[in-house]
Amino acid sequence: MPARSTPVLDLDPATIRRARSLARKVGRPVVRMAKQHTTVSVERATLRMAGLGGADPDGTPWANRLLDTVRGDVGLEHGVCLPVWDALLRGEAGDLAELAGKASVGSVRFRLPEGRDATRAAAAADKAVGVGLRRIDARRRERERLVKRWGDPEQTPWVYLIVATGDIYEDMPQAQQAARAGADVIAVIRSTGQSLLDFVPEGPTREGYAGTYATQENFRLMRAALDESSKELGRYVRLTNYASGLCMPEIATLAGLERLDMMLNDSMYGILFRDINPVRTFVDQRFSRQVHARAGIIINTGEDNYLTTADAVDAAHTVTVSQLLNECFAKEAGLADWQLGLGHAFEIDPDVPDSFRLELAHALLARQLFPKAPLKWMPPTRHMSGDVFRGYLLDGFFNLAGMLTGQGILLVGMMTEAVVTPWLSDRDLALQNVRYVRNAAGGLAEDFHPAPDGLIARRARRVLAESIDLLERILDHAEPDFGAGLLAAIADGTFGLMRRPADGGRGLDGVVRLAPGYVNPARDLLDGAP
Repeated sequence: MPARSTPVLDLDPATIRRARSLARKVGRPVVRMAKQHTTVSVERATLRMAGLGGADPDGTPWANRLLDTVRGDVGLEHGVCLPVWDALLRGEAGDLAELAGKASVGSVRFRLPEGRDATRAAAAADKAVGVGLRRIDARRRERERLVKRWGDPEQTPWVYLIVATGDIYEDMPQAQQAARAGADVIAVIRSTGQSLLDFVPEGPTREGYAGTYATQENFRLMRAALDESSKELGRYVRLTNYASGLCMPEIATLAGLERLDMMLNDSMYGILFRDINPVRTFVDQRFSRQVHARAGIIINTGEDNYLTTADAVDAAHTVTVSQLLNECFAKEAGLADWQLGLGHAFEIDPDVPDSFRLELAHALLARQLFPKAPLKWMPPTRHMSGDVFRGYLLDGFFNLAGMLTGQGILLVGMMTEAVVTPWLSDRDLALQNVRYVRNAAGGLAEDFHPAPDGLIARRARRVLAESIDLLERILDHAEPDFGAGLLAAIADGTFGLMRRPADGGRGLDGVVRLAPGYVNPARDLLDGAP
């Protein structure tokens, strides 16, 4: 993403370093916990990486069928790989798909191999998973070649537009038309509730609910459609989907295999807003982010969601803390600065005095804390009342704030937010709004220099100070099972006013503590990635 010249706030570098140091201390026990556990989705993602795809006649993925049988026979404390590749080496089946089919009807039983048998099984698994990782590497190189051939958008922020009808065959022409109208990034939002499914649907889908199902075939179809548009327009059009929920590692793997470019992947969104177990989420997000790092995918985080349930002024520091934690977890997983689409949003009540100046303060704070990250700037939703004229004006101010503060990715706001699912004409008007502001004020950041002791600078310093105070309190708030103050803070409702205890939520039964001798070549190879 091209560099942006941005205004500089008078923030103390030592204070910024302290905030980052505290975030790392808060994150350390969570990372340690993630390394000590696996989940059913991590293990299924490993099978998918090794080439297992498809589903049985009832639509249950073979990865689920095979994993469930292995778990029933020998558990998952040692991982799925040893028993699966041991069975293949013993001649139980010719490949993973055949083995899954036999497992689903009870015609094969699994064991935990020992000695030389275990060594041979681990080596065979390593070879198979390595093939999948090399496919992901090849798709990354393919993206790099296409970006070099067609080029990136000439201006920033990149214009990010949601297209999702439920029917992938309707989504494709709409996405192509959106790209012609100026969209740089197409996001296919998922069908409502998919994050709570503990399996990934198969094949192309033609029906969804407020979105389109995330499947490998849908990924492939949309990527091919946008490649056609990229060639037509002479700029690479990026594709986004959602690696969140109970199948986060699997969807991340499929995204890498099908050359998606961005993925929604927040460390706490599923915990707070989908009531997914915190331990499950942190284990899954570490693996998924390692895959994203390997695949060259930009992650988008979900701090904007906090401000739909908490006040955007009072809770501004929780957004900053979450950004710092997301950065910490992302870098530990191998993501680079250019892959950190850290989220924040234009959600202050417009009736608050100086609301626009406060929005600028929050946006500038994020920009200065993360100068190399392509920050994702989210439009107003909470205070969109149904007055489309007021909404269009708010979106214009949102667009202007994005230009003034050098945001990297701008999600197009719709004036009909809270009224209807946007019509195509709404989308066209919204894109006109973005184009006008970007063309008229795209370079205004060069001339915008807030007064060192003005309201904007004072507000930014206050939010940063409150963020440090919260991080210190989290460190003092140790959780008994894992020693992670962050888990205790989540349980107390610190983020988004949602209380989510570590021993509750969906998916906890899919978390397994590792035993000595656990084998997962995907984790090993990703841990050793450059």
